[in-house]
Amino acid sequence: MTQAEALKILKTGANVFLTGEPGSGKTFVINEYVKYLQQAKVEVAITASTGIAATHLGGMTIHSWSGIGISKFISRWDMDRISTNQRIYERVRLTKVLVIDEISMLDSKTLECVDFVCREIKQVSEPFGGIQIIFVGDFFQLPPVARETERPQFAFTSRTWKETCPLICYLSEQHRQEDEIFLDILSSLRRNAITSAHCSLLEKRCIMDSESLADDITKLFTHNEDVDRINLSELDKIFDEIHKFEMSCVGRKSLIEQLKKGCLSPEKLLLKNGAVVMFTKNSPKSAFVNGTLGVVAGFEKQTNFPIVKIKNGKKIIVEPMDWTIDERGKILGKITQIPLRLAWAITVHKSQGMSLDAAFVDLRSSFVEGQGYVALSRVRTLSGLYLCGWNRTALKVHPEVLERDEEFRELSSRAQEAFGKISLEELAVIHKNYIKACGGKFFDLRKNRAKSRK
Repeated sequence: MTQAEALKILKTGANVFLTGEPGSGKTFVINEYVKYLQQAKVEVAITASTGIAATHLGGMTIHSWSGIGISKFISRWDMDRISTNQRIYERVRLTKVLVIDEISMLDSKTLECVDFVCREIKQVSEPFGGIQIIFVGDFFQLPPVARETERPQFAFTSRTWKETCPLICYLSEQHRQEDEIFLDILSSLRRNAITSAHCSLLEKRCIMDSESLADDITKLFTHNEDVDRINLSELDKIFDEIHKFEMSCVGRKSLIEQLKKGCLSPEKLLLKNGAVVMFTKNSPKSAFVNGTLGVVAGFEKQTNFPIVKIKNGKKIIVEPMDWTIDERGKILGKITQIPLRLAWAITVHKSQGMSLDAAFVDLRSSFVEGQGYVALSRVRTLSGLYLCGWNRTALKVHPEVLERDEEFRELSSRAQEAFGKISLEELAVIHKNYIKACGGKFFDLRKNRAKSRK
């Protein structure tokens, strides 16, 4: 399916699962649809399962948007707390279209929690309270986090997914990989059909270490330990004053340990002017999200808080933030730290959604299906890939996803064929009626262009 065909289906108001290989233009299609809705004055919420993906779309995490946090079960008390939060209540009540990006990393229980919140606040029994739902992502990428003894619970296995019954729009175009040989490797990896010839090509891209590479080449690792080692090494290369920020803790030891495991900022954060950093928490005022990248541009004189310049050129004074565990409004445990971490090297997990000209990738310790595919597909060409080796898990895809992908492709073809039979005039009427049903103002682009020409 082409991007234009997917956009026409989205404009009908149908629930949709927008998928396709990395670089097929999923983000582009969503951005175009969001612009269309905003012109029509229709309230759209842009969310994602991860902070970095939310940054790419200019939105927030689905956990923050819905108010569920890290919960995978919503009690009646939790629902009362969420619905009495005026900001969350109004946000959900007014939303007509909800985009959830990186759906592959959202487990089925979390999706059901979001559905429950929307139904309760909207007081409508339909899935998500009647909001148009757009799932975006690729299940061949990283799965939801699961315990070692458990299988990942993909969103498509949930009761909510079945009730939402999304139309499948499987994009077939390719806009990231410019190298046909590399694209063949990635496509074969996706089909679980990697050959010895493919492995030979990858072996030619292997180097012993990253020391000989340019400093601005992103380094991807599967484990945080390797990432921390590289980042501290790069920090040492900056000849400037070091600034230390210690984590403060209040509460029972067991709860504090639990909070520390979920907090990506280190207990002792070391920063220098010029250090590459990543935000580790969402800003209450939406100035940044978990995953936003930037560079330390100095330190405030009075407080010594770091000043971080992010990609859009904006400078942010980063103040300490809290991570808490509460029960019925009472805080049982709290840690406080500057919400940053060093980011010359990042984990494969955090790289999902990025598009890189070059990257150094170490897949020798891959521990979950999809890690190798995510890491390799970040890079545009084979010549931009620098490998430090891989293990057997790195080149595997999840069997459940492989099986379901065939179904998604077939359903996408059926949707493409069905909508292809609808005339442009009929589609235009459907599009206009949906905007009106959402309380928006229909924006006829063709008429507007005609006026502009006059």
